[in-house]
Amino acid sequence: MARWIRSLRGAPLVLLIRARVVEFLREPEAVFWMLVFPILLSSALAVAFRDQAAAPLPVSVEAGAGAEARRAALEASGQVVARVAPREQAQQELRTGKIALVVLATDPPTYWFDPTRQESRIARLEVDEALQRAAGRADAFRPAALEMTEKGSRYIDFLVPGLLGMNLMSTGIFAIGFSIVQQRIGKLLKLFVAAPMKRWQLLVAHLGARLVFLAIEVIALLLFAVLVLGVPIAGSLATLALVIVIGALSFVGVGLLIAARPRTLEGVSGLTNLAMFPMWIFSGVFFSTERFPDAVQPFIRALPLTALNDALRGVMLEAMPLAALAPELAVLVGWGAGCFALALKLFRWQ
Repeated sequence: MARWIRSLRGAPLVLLIRARVVEFLREPEAVFWMLVFPILLSSALAVAFRDQAAAPLPVSVEAGAGAEARRAALEASGQVVARVAPREQAQQELRTGKIALVVLATDPPTYWFDPTRQESRIARLEVDEALQRAAGRADAFRPAALEMTEKGSRYIDFLVPGLLGMNLMSTGIFAIGFSIVQQRIGKLLKLFVAAPMKRWQLLVAHLGARLVFLAIEVIALLLFAVLVLGVPIAGSLATLALVIVIGALSFVGVGLLIAARPRTLEGVSGLTNLAMFPMWIFSGVFFSTERFPDAVQPFIRALPLTALNDALRGVMLEAMPLAALAPELAVLVGWGAGCFALALKLFRWQ
């Protein structure tokens, strides 16, 4: 038996397996991607979809006669958190997913909600139950229902700008990061160093090439969204184009920084996903960032994808002017310029 074990240790297949395992363990980036990254991802998802008692649903009561009495009746139910707000403000909060339902100032009340959102449908039932109970139950009144179905107010209208922002992030970071690392692996960067050009020009060339494909990607997605899905673009096309360009350049800067040091595809893949997974989850692509606790809101607001998504929705859904988008654009410019400067400082050419 011992002789068989000793002979097995020297078998070519065993030696090849051992060599591959040792080679893998010598790549700290790959080890991180395999062992640490799944734990971080699971932790972030646990925060987003944490197991807790059902939180009261946020609703608004349109300001007017009897609004305070309705708010008090809703608060007493314990199932919703209600506040009185003007109709325009309540409509905007409903459109952006910050509240689940609006109780309009009609008699009997009208429930304004988005039938495509589960929490909005649940809020309708809870609000009706609370107001019926306050009025003596036995179906004291028959409420009216107003579904939010107009363009710019549907869930798909909220989703498309988030998908556009996610696409700009993913293609910007992946295209730049993998391209540069592949050139490093193939010794092309070493040859470029000897060429009669400045080093920063190569990095700017990657940036310029990304912009060439940007127009094709964005136009295709927006045309499909507008013509097929009916998603509106309420704001200026020039403002929208500027936001898209600044967002794309910001993520190109992030991609350059990620690709500054790795020497393997496993390494750049791990760093790329490590940089992007917080934004996939926290930046409001599929649902409002209000879902997360107040303690992490400053972190969420500092993410470039959050700023880009908010700016895109501001232009497309709210027709916000460029001046109103200054905070979001400042975040994007800060990320892009800072990452590009660090990339120039840390870049490894071979």
